Amino acid sequence: MSMFGNGLDAAVQKAFTRPAPKSAPAQMRYLVKQLKGTKAVAQLLRVSQRTVERYVKDQIKKPRPDLSARLEREVKRRWQPQIRAKARQRAASTGGIVIDTRARLGYTAPIGTTDQDRIRHLTVALPPQYASRLFDAQEQGASDQQLREIAAEALKEVYFQDGGRRAGSLEEVRFTDIEHLDFEL
Repeated sequence: MSMFGNGLDAAVQKAFTRPAPKSAPAQMRYLVKQLKGTKAVAQLLRVSQRTVERYVKDQIKKPRPDLSARLEREVKRRWQPQIRAKARQRAASTGGIVIDTRARLGYTAPIGTTDQDRIRHLTVALPPQYASRLFDAQEQGASDQQLREIAAEALKEVYFQDGGRRAGSLEEVRFTDIEHLDFEL
């Protein structure tokens, strides 16, 4: 997944009320319960059905690193869907989202202005409409570039133009060379 997608998922996961299962057998049991069978879990994780059954019965406790990563990712994708939906809805309707980034930011503006890109560290609260656009685009499978463009547009409006109070002739914001990116609901 992308840097932006992972960042949005991590922000939503901070709203969880209970921790996700940690051990491989507990994670496997959770997936079996969610997918209603060992065969579906085996296909999802690309292992044999017998392997899944052995994890469920605690006969195997330590998965290979690649299986461990897939298992953890699939559990977190399915963990507390109602809490996840409420957190997204709250951010998209009233709360907004905070973006904390260290990246190269520049803009396109009329001749005679200083528009050179430079590394900036920004922590900016984005309004709910941008949180809504980011989450909607992520759900529809948007690429990292598309999510970056939405974030750049939000930074243009909130940070550079200050909601229309300055830099009215600003045309485009460039958001590149991201060193750090974090979202907070």
